[in-house]
Amino acid sequence: MRLRRKRYRLRALRKSFELRKVSDRTASIGPQDVLVFVTLRNERLRLPYFLDYYRKIGAGHFLIVDNGSDDGGREYLAEQDDVSLWTTPASYKASRYGVDWLNHLMRRHGHGHWTLVVDPDEFFIYPFCDTRPVQALTDWLDACGQRSFGAMLIDLYPKGQLDAESYQEGQNPMEIANWFDSGNYTITRNPLYHNLWIQGGPRARAFFADKPKAAPSLNKIPLVKWRKNYVYVQSTHMLLPRGLNHVYDRQGGEMTSGALLHAKFLNTLEQKAEEELQRGEHYAGSREYRAYAEHLKDRTVLWNRWSEKYINWRQLEILGLMSKGNWA
Repeated sequence: MRLRRKRYRLRALRKSFELRKVSDRTASIGPQDVLVFVTLRNERLRLPYFLDYYRKIGAGHFLIVDNGSDDGGREYLAEQDDVSLWTTPASYKASRYGVDWLNHLMRRHGHGHWTLVVDPDEFFIYPFCDTRPVQALTDWLDACGQRSFGAMLIDLYPKGQLDAESYQEGQNPMEIANWFDSGNYTITRNPLYHNLWIQGGPRARAFFADKPKAAPSLNKIPLVKWRKNYVYVQSTHMLLPRGLNHVYDRQGGEMTSGALLHAKFLNTLEQKAEEELQRGEHYAGSREYRAYAEHLKDRTVLWNRWSEKYINWRQLEILGLMSKGNWA
């Protein structure tokens, strides 16, 4: 595993030469800042609310790789005082879906910081997030000696057809997509990396009903107290060293955990799916976006009579989708 980790670090260094600096404000990063790392393409519509959400929970700085956007997003981000921005036209697939680029930036700028890796349609929630900033969580994790924090991805969707209401710039996407599956999840343990592997939810039942094991994974470890020798292996699903993947209680109890509210299922998805199919830069031959494009032709409705309307983090704790553990 040490050799594998070294190989990933070398890959990240090699891929760093694909990045061109647009605006570097990393000198303004404070020693206690929680840093948000993102790779994105053509997400201009989502950016104002995304940045505002993470600023409100206490993010100190954003480090973003723009993968050749042509929708004005790069220009918008370059104007933000708390954003450092790099751009590249290079292959997303060849960078291991952006992991190599972020591993490099995290090694260079994230050492000693709590780092949060998310997509523009993911919103991190944690116990007491309605009353406490993310620094309260990271301070507690530091006191407990915990280096990483797990979060299950919760797919949100509207009650009606996905294109029934248009998402507007700056809008909270959860005003439109605010239903989720409270069950229908499977959990296994990866014997090599020791992380949990979670699948299910609306994507499994609606888009991968005939091949549920091909459904996207929902396990994430987005929050890590970063060190230079750490690497993400596959998205934020697993890391090296392997001890960082132990974000669950191996004795059968409960560890504190969070969730990522995933607001992908808006009216913008059909256009996004078409674009990504043309690019062919996503995992397994863009299998996920191929499934979206195929089913969206039938004006898919993900809501059913077992759907739950999202209220707050306490609701997810009651349903067993996240836990406050012994953090009070």
